[in-house]
Amino acid sequence: MSDFIALTDKRIRKALSGLRLAFRGVLTRITTAGGVQTAQVAGLAGETLEGVEIFQQYGFTTVPPEGAMAVVLPLGGRTSHSIVIATEHSRYRLQGLESGEVAIYTDEGASIVLKRNRIIAVECDEWQLDCKKYSVNASESASFTTPELSTSATLIAQGKISGNGGMAIRGGEGGVTASFAGNISHTGGIITSVAVTINGVQMGTHIHDTPNGPSGKPRN
Repeated sequence: MSDFIALTDKRIRKALSGLRLAFRGVLTRITTAGGVQTAQVAGLAGETLEGVEIFQQYGFTTVPPEGAMAVVLPLGGRTSHSIVIATEHSRYRLQGLESGEVAIYTDEGASIVLKRNRIIAVECDEWQLDCKKYSVNASESASFTTPELSTSATLIAQGKISGNGGMAIRGGEGGVTASFAGNISHTGGIITSVAVTINGVQMGTHIHDTPNGPSGKPRN
């Protein structure tokens, strides 16, 4: 019986010796054309594999930089039919994250980090958004720390507009720079203008009729 077990083990080991297990490699070239990315992989045993498919989760895609480490899985134990199932690059991986945090990052330093306390931290040089509608619901507040905030068309505020640094307005449709509906309350300071017209009467340069005649020119 012992001879039979030993013989069985020997045959199993012999059969498994022809099947290659998963191994580590280094990506040396990436080809992004086609439905599935492929890579040239340098194995740790000095071998080079060509056209190895890089499998990724649906909805997510990355182009690993050259030199990234990879886990290569030979399907059916055959090296000629290997795929990459995971990649990592220790030089660019974000470090110092806390347990449970998640990050998306690039080799240039752009990153999105889902942090503790439900905080999402984004770091980049330029944020671009292209959509038909954009809605923000900030129940407490929203703030912008920037030297300039601009809009290409109409800006509508449903509440009060407050400012501490003054206001400058120019241009306008039909030659009207600003249009107000409702009462205007001026609580202090001086209103300075080269000309003010109220109900067709030009203030400052109009004249009054007096017992001795018109007060002076010009007359509206």
